[in-house]
Amino acid sequence: MNRQTSSVRAGLALLLAFGLTAISLLAQTPAVKQSGRGVERSYMDTAAKPCQDFYQYANGHWLANNPIPADRSSWGAGSELYEKNQTVLHEILDTAAKDTSAPKGTPARKVADFYRIGMDEAKIESEGAKPLAAEFTRIAAVKDAASLQAELAHLHRLNMAPAFSPAAYQDFKDSTRIIAWLYQGGLGLPDRDYYFKDDDKSKELRAAYVAHVEKMFELLGDKPEQAATEAKTVMDFETRLAKVSMNAVEQRDSEALYHKLSLAELDKLAPGVAWSAYFKELGLNDPGDINVGQPAFFTEVGAMMTAVPINDWQTYLRWQLIHNAAPYLSSAFVNENFNFYGKALAGQKELRPRWKRVEGTTDELLGEALGQLYVAKAFTPEAKARALAMVMNLKAALRDRIAALDWIGEDTRKQALRKVDAIQIKVGYPDKWRDYSALTIDQSSYVENVLRANEFEFQRNLNKIGKPVDRTEWGITTPTVDAYYNPNFNEIVFPAGILQPPFFDPNADDATNYGGIGAIIGHELTHGFDDEGHKFDADGNLKSWWTDSDEKNYAARAKIVEAEYNDFIGVETVHINGKLTLGENIADLGGLKIAYYAWQKSLANKPKPANVEGLTPEQRFFLAYAQNWRRNSRPEQLRLMLQTDPHSPPRFRVLGVVANLPEFAQAFNCQAGDPLVRPDKAQARIW
Repeated sequence: MNRQTSSVRAGLALLLAFGLTAISLLAQTPAVKQSGRGVERSYMDTAAKPCQDFYQYANGHWLANNPIPADRSSWGAGSELYEKNQTVLHEILDTAAKDTSAPKGTPARKVADFYRIGMDEAKIESEGAKPLAAEFTRIAAVKDAASLQAELAHLHRLNMAPAFSPAAYQDFKDSTRIIAWLYQGGLGLPDRDYYFKDDDKSKELRAAYVAHVEKMFELLGDKPEQAATEAKTVMDFETRLAKVSMNAVEQRDSEALYHKLSLAELDKLAPGVAWSAYFKELGLNDPGDINVGQPAFFTEVGAMMTAVPINDWQTYLRWQLIHNAAPYLSSAFVNENFNFYGKALAGQKELRPRWKRVEGTTDELLGEALGQLYVAKAFTPEAKARALAMVMNLKAALRDRIAALDWIGEDTRKQALRKVDAIQIKVGYPDKWRDYSALTIDQSSYVENVLRANEFEFQRNLNKIGKPVDRTEWGITTPTVDAYYNPNFNEIVFPAGILQPPFFDPNADDATNYGGIGAIIGHELTHGFDDEGHKFDADGNLKSWWTDSDEKNYAARAKIVEAEYNDFIGVETVHINGKLTLGENIADLGGLKIAYYAWQKSLANKPKPANVEGLTPEQRFFLAYAQNWRRNSRPEQLRLMLQTDPHSPPRFRVLGVVANLPEFAQAFNCQAGDPLVRPDKAQARIW
């Protein structure tokens, strides 16, 4: 998604905080024809030495001959499947939008109506920002602290994140309970560090951001001088929030995010907010326990409620509203939003076509209604059964490896095996689809439908507080090209969208399927035991179940992974942040190791597979893994990724992993001293 709004960023922050760890395969691209054999010889640069630069060896020809399209910030393997899925969804939505015979109120009709009005460009252009008039009137009516916090609650209900984000999520230490959460938010730049870094590129981005905010106020009709003053007000306001915000690395620490308070304790922490009144405006008469992700942040928000002039708050709230709504308004707002978030931040040259943007929003906001239509067209029961069988094979392989580990004691091993056995597996699509009957989609305007859908989703989540946890629920839509592990549910989830070529190919040999989807499955399983996942027990509770000596052993081994990735330069002179990416790097390393083990185990008592196109089965396994990560990215996108993304750039998801696997060295006859043969004592070995 190229939509960069504070509500989306708040959601991503919460995603990190709550431990939903996705594989991040997607780099949006046009479709590329593939043979269906798994490993593509035509992608390889056989002049490169596999033991020196395996990424180039596996992908060099593809990288050299696939420039990034103008409407993309990156272009890679996951996007081939993304484009295929978009084509399927486009056919579904186009057909549905033309058919007005579907009964009103049905999921199919709501999807069709939402998409149809989103595609009505003439209507959207004629309206400009008029559909937001009532919202701007509400902000103009803010006169004191009481009306200010009421307006904050209102915008929060629309799933925006001015100043902070409220949410409903599991209690980290009692996974059977859903409680209220408060989480930092309110920034227009991707991360708090963007407000303070002193390098030239960061300064340029801050200047571009202020100019963007100013232009948005001008589009609302403010005079240039007024808009310039307002932009400075917004930047000063957000910088104050940024100073007390956790950075991306700090947000990975689950313990640091757990501060469960009563309402009375919250009042003492942040007395500038009348919290009981705020929660009532939000729709919670009795919030019960409240987890505050960043206490110092909320103390500052409380102080700002009275210290910041009401006029400045109004300016900030006007900005938050237009910032969030811009992608759904007329072209002037859409283009200005893209100029900063697409061009300046990510290096994208052109805006994506409207149908792709509206389709993405439909999937985001009515994903399970659209998913029902997608599954019927694009995913068979046979594919689900085969994928599930493979997941079970990988789970058994992880169990075998834990049972044989020589660096953990028996008490820890017993708990680890219990956790493996308890992992819940979800494949393809939910057993129970979401109920959208309370959501109204009409012909008023595109942006109003978006806001109603946002409020519906917010209320749906708010209603969970105080009720039993629904462990059948999915946190990802069915067509998504991704997968995730959720430590609070102790579950792995693989939607139908990813269970297709090139990652999962029924026409390919086992070596390439295990190197492809097998490594992805192994990656998600390993997240249950990465630097954060291993802090949660079999029931999804944040609980210490490691002995002190085993915890020290784990930390020492994780430190090797961190140090290895710290040495990699991602773009220009910017290094990978080994702390930020530690969990994903551990999952990559463990995932490929487990996949290799599971594949080898599947070959027991069978004839050795034949070579294909001069490549041994072992070589094809590693090539399939590397080719899954082929991707070209713009420098701007890489810089953004290195500062905010817990995943390493694709090149290093390959090189950083294979250098630690003796099986790779054996497959390609690598020798001691080769760049991709790390000395035995320097090899990262955890799972």
